[in-house]
Amino acid sequence: MEGLSRVRERIATACARAGRPADSVRLIAVSKTQPLEKLRAAVQAGQRLFGENYAQELREKADALGPLVTWHFIGALQSNKARLVVGRAALIHTCDRISLAREISKRALAEQPVLVEVNVGREPQKAGALPEDVPALVDQLRALARLRCDGLMCIPPAAGDPRPHFAALRELAARLGLSELSMGMSADFETAIEEGATLVRVGTAIFGERP
Repeated sequence: MEGLSRVRERIATACARAGRPADSVRLIAVSKTQPLEKLRAAVQAGQRLFGENYAQELREKADALGPLVTWHFIGALQSNKARLVVGRAALIHTCDRISLAREISKRALAEQPVLVEVNVGREPQKAGALPEDVPALVDQLRALARLRCDGLMCIPPAAGDPRPHFAALRELAARLGLSELSMGMSADFETAIEEGATLVRVGTAIFGERP
């Protein structure tokens, strides 16, 4: 897949520019609404980590593609859909409230890693905890059984420079002793890598426009 190869090259270049090893960033191929044949082509090209936005689509694709693929859940998650995601997703990126965290903990049969989604731009239409509320939420998550908080995730505002938002997320994670930073998509993943991203979520640049 040409798009996948180009994205990998851009990740390596951004890592070199930031003085980081290329393997310090994991690429999540965002496969939302993409047909299974495109996912199979990416698997054939060596991609093993995929991200889905919808709980039911994650379940269906996980069942179709089997154990070769590792799934991350990167979309807004309703508490009543947690049962479809817990245990199928190796990492849930969008835990932004204690009620959802409790549902994930209740559904988990083994330790379920999560990230806290942070509304870095304070946009009322977006999900995510406000930055000042994140420390208390992380403390609450750390007290729950079978749930492990590994880091933070953000989607910066579409307009303007994303770099200050990425830098703020990195600084917040460092204060909380969290190592994973899920930030950066097709339009800005190189900037995110320069600011410390460990996970980048790339769809359009790999697969083209969604159907």
